[in-house]
Amino acid sequence: MSDLRIEATRGDIVESVHVVSVAVVDPAGRLVAYAGEPARISFWRSAAKPFQALPLLEDGAADALDLTPSELALACASHSSEPKHLAVAQGFLRRIGATEDDLACGPHQPLSAAVAERVVREGITLTPLWSNCSGKHAGMLALARHHGWPAAGYNRPEHPVQRRILDEVSRWTELPASAIRQATDGCAAVTFGLPLTAMAGAWARLGAAAEPGAARLRTAMTAHPDLVAGTGRLCTELMAAWPGRVLAKVGAAGVYCAVLPGLELGIALKVADGDSAAAAPALLAVMRALLAHAGVEASYDFTPVEAHAERPIVNTRGTTVGAVRAAGALRFHD
Repeated sequence: MSDLRIEATRGDIVESVHVVSVAVVDPAGRLVAYAGEPARISFWRSAAKPFQALPLLEDGAADALDLTPSELALACASHSSEPKHLAVAQGFLRRIGATEDDLACGPHQPLSAAVAERVVREGITLTPLWSNCSGKHAGMLALARHHGWPAAGYNRPEHPVQRRILDEVSRWTELPASAIRQATDGCAAVTFGLPLTAMAGAWARLGAAAEPGAARLRTAMTAHPDLVAGTGRLCTELMAAWPGRVLAKVGAAGVYCAVLPGLELGIALKVADGDSAAAAPALLAVMRALLAHAGVEASYDFTPVEAHAERPIVNTRGTTVGAVRAAGALRFHD
């Protein structure tokens, strides 16, 4: 059997291949299916955001600060800098008595091509609020305020905010904190290096957990999928198409994580060369395989997300000359 991979075709030739490692894990930590190197150590990047947001709920900050479901969803987001995202982020900062000047993240080109084009056309000056991680950073500032910790340096590994988040990541991944590698993410906060199996196990537990904080975060993401990513993006379209039946979160450098609560299976994947465009078709291929293996694929409508399963390659005249698509298969432990 040939492992799952992403191919880029041109004409009738496979021109490039993106190697993908996948771990599918149940809440007990059992590896159910895999491709490539399921124990590969990678940085979790933005696919860790729900776990970085959970201390807001576990420590009582969400209630004490009266955070809304929209704000909790944005704390988990890699948003597209659409007007609704900026509005929720601005309101989040006002609610906790903070301003953009308090955000440690810097601005970057919006993840939405349409928004990025508008920024150029209108000559908009980007600020930290436009960062796809501004909701996550607002959540970190909220946690600092709740505990009475200083806001300055909240993004650094030695700060109490990051130490508290590391403890939460350790709890959900079931790895000792000392075994979790740390580095600096693109947004200047801490990111975590750990095996794909541990990431997938954490997502499986998040989908199955009965504890109130996890349930409340799941509800926020499900109710506001448009805030978790944005228009035309897979995270949003998956959760909108299958409400309550999937949670999904993209990460940078070819990382994607998700959970199918009905199957109690968490998914973590990494495209070896870091090509983020290859991660979406890989995730959909994994989901199709899992649902087919469980005999329930017919009850999940892939039509709303089908455009992410195979991306056309076009030339400078707009003519389709190839495609980016999944090939190969998952391996199952039966």
